[in-house]
Amino acid sequence: MQSPLFGLTETQSQDRYAIQNPQLLRVALNGQEDVLARKGAMVAYQGLIEFDGEYQSAGQRRQRARTGEGLDLMRCSGQGSVYFANLAQYIHVMDVDHEGLTVDSAYVLALDSTLHWEAVAVDSQFGISGSGKYNLNITGRGKVALMTSGQPLMLQVTPDKYVNADADAIVAWSTSLRVQMQAQTHSSGVWRRRGNTGEGWELSFLGQGYALVQPSELLPPQNAVVGQGAAAQFGMGQQGARGQNQGNHFGS
Repeated sequence: MQSPLFGLTETQSQDRYAIQNPQLLRVALNGQEDVLARKGAMVAYQGLIEFDGEYQSAGQRRQRARTGEGLDLMRCSGQGSVYFANLAQYIHVMDVDHEGLTVDSAYVLALDSTLHWEAVAVDSQFGISGSGKYNLNITGRGKVALMTSGQPLMLQVTPDKYVNADADAIVAWSTSLRVQMQAQTHSSGVWRRRGNTGEGWELSFLGQGYALVQPSELLPPQNAVVGQGAAAQFGMGQQGARGQNQGNHFGS
């Protein structure tokens, strides 16, 4: 057989987290340190790998029930390589250190099992589709793989140069930053886009750190439920996968 597909081979790397292409991640397991990944995100694996549900602690269950923010994870252990992807989203690997990372759980693909996370309140009076009242604060030392719709932009925040970002486009930011919610334009209805500008709520970041913004203001469907009927079972109709994903930037 011959095909250009045979040129799309595995990218060789000694790194634990290795980007195979912009939308596919390989994590190497050595039998000692596990990786936690979004449930259902495994697309392939090599070696002796076990997949187990990562059951939440009582405290994490209470946090999720109260805030709606949390992670549905599976634990991957063993020796070999696991390949992860989610809805062809762009994947980015970040090192989490003493500074910490604040992120919406919808953008987390995988992370080291040594990291700790908890739900934290964002300075917000109203729920925002991209960055709601609560986000996840990830601390410790390790790596986390994030997903974005399209190639993102990393903006540096300094004491003399703060950054404003659309609350529906912000993905993550340094935990050390101070966050305030504001709207530069005015409207009588807080649920409408601000005035006639089409812009909604903004998050203002102050201090020293970074803010990651994606070129999209829509969250990907993370747990779409297949609708009823024969057409829906094959992905067709308004209740099928295509119908449910209308309006997402990563769809065709």
